[in-house]
Amino acid sequence: MQSPVPATILWALFAAGWAIVLSSTFLINHVELFGLMQVYRHWRGHSAIDPRFRMPLFYRLVRHPLYSGFLIAFWATPVMTVGHAVLAAGMSIYVLVAVHYEEHDVVALFGQNYAAYQASAGMLVPGVGRRG
Repeated sequence: MQSPVPATILWALFAAGWAIVLSSTFLINHVELFGLMQVYRHWRGHSAIDPRFRMPLFYRLVRHPLYSGFLIAFWATPVMTVGHAVLAAGMSIYVLVAVHYEEHDVVALFGQNYAAYQASAGMLVPGVGRRG
């Protein structure tokens, strides 16, 4: 019989990953992230609001906590089936490609502010992936 402790730890990591994903969306404006604010403002005849650079909570530790949460949630499972492994690997590759393009876009948008942030915060793991 397997010990329930490792499975409990993995389930807790799984839940933590999804909690990081959800809370990260609210930290950066959940409504705007899903395009609802832009639609509402357009419907009301208002122009889009210029984005501003902020580093709330998780964003002080890593530049992409939303992606970090997804990676934790994808890989933390007490039973890794072949199908789940393929899904986790495919989504992990997608995240790594997406983060590359997102970094490029955000540097173009925020310039030196984001470049300084890259030097101080890890990309997906605190302290790992900082750029000098």
